[in-house]
Amino acid sequence: MPFFSPVSTGGISKATVTGTTGSPAVDSSTRAGKTIYKFTGSGSITFGVSGTCEVLAIGGGGGGTSSPGGSYGGGGGGGGGFVYNSSVLVGAATYTVTVGAGGAVTAYGTASALGNSAYSAVYANPGGYINSGSSTPILNDGYGASSAGVFGAGVTAAYAKTTVPFSQGNTGAAALSGSSNGGGGGGGAGAVGSTTSVNNGGAGGAGSPNSITGVSVTYAGGGGGGGGTAGGGGGGAPGGTNGYSSGSGGNGSSSAGQAGATNLGGGGGGGGAGWSGGAGGSGVVIVVVG
Repeated sequence: MPFFSPVSTGGISKATVTGTTGSPAVDSSTRAGKTIYKFTGSGSITFGVSGTCEVLAIGGGGGGTSSPGGSYGGGGGGGGGFVYNSSVLVGAATYTVTVGAGGAVTAYGTASALGNSAYSAVYANPGGYINSGSSTPILNDGYGASSAGVFGAGVTAAYAKTTVPFSQGNTGAAALSGSSNGGGGGGGAGAVGSTTSVNNGGAGGAGSPNSITGVSVTYAGGGGGGGGTAGGGGGGAPGGTNGYSSGSGGNGSSSAGQAGATNLGGGGGGGGAGWSGGAGGSGVVIVVVG
C-alpha cells in the first residue's frame, strides 16, 4: 500500500498507513486529501507513523428470535454496537482489524475492533437477543448492544469496554402480554425498538447515519418483531431506518424473519408465529487517514 505523509494539526500528527492485509477496499478520491480503508472482513492495518485517524466500527447484529411456537411472534435482534471517533490515537504498529459476524438465529453477534496486542483502540459490541418465551436477556459483560425484546422488558443498551462506559445502542421493546401477540422490535443505534400492537410485531429501532465514506449510510438498525396469529395473522414489522440496516419480521404464521443486511450491523427479524427468526448482519470497520 502507498505511504501517505503525515500532516500536523494541533500539535498531533496524522497517522500514516504503510500496509494492510485482508483486502480492504481503498478509496483515495471520494474525500479530498483522505484515504479510506473499508474492512468488510477481518485483517490488519499497519501504521508507519503514530498519530490520529478517523474510525467507524459497527459490531455484528444480533439474530432475530424464533417464534416460541403456537401463536406468538419472535422478537427482533438488536443492532450491533455503533462507535465513531474522528480522532483515534494509534501508535506506529500493526493493528488487528476484527469485523464482527452477525449472530445466528437466537444468538448475539460478535464484536468489531481495531486493536494491537496490548489494547483495543476501538471496540464495538455485538448486537443482542433474548430467549424465546423468556423475559431474561442474554447479556454477558457488556454484550448485547441494542437488543431484542419479546415477552418482557428489552435489554439495556450496551456499553463499550472502557473505563468510562458509553452507550453504543438502544434497548429493545417488550411484547404485549397475552396470547397471539407479535414480538417486540430490536433496539437500533439511533432509537429504541417499538412495542407490539395487538398481534403485530413491533418495528425495529432506527439505525444511525454516518458519512465517514463520503456518503451517508445508516448502520445498526434493530430487527422488526414477527407477527402473531390473532385476528387472522399479524404483519411483520420493518427493521430499522429504511429497512436497509436490519431485517423485517416474519408475517404472522406465514414466514420467517429476514436477515440483517451484510456489513451494516443490522439485527435479524423475529420469526412469525411458528417460524424461525433471521440472522443478524455482519459489521464493518472503516479507517480514514489524511
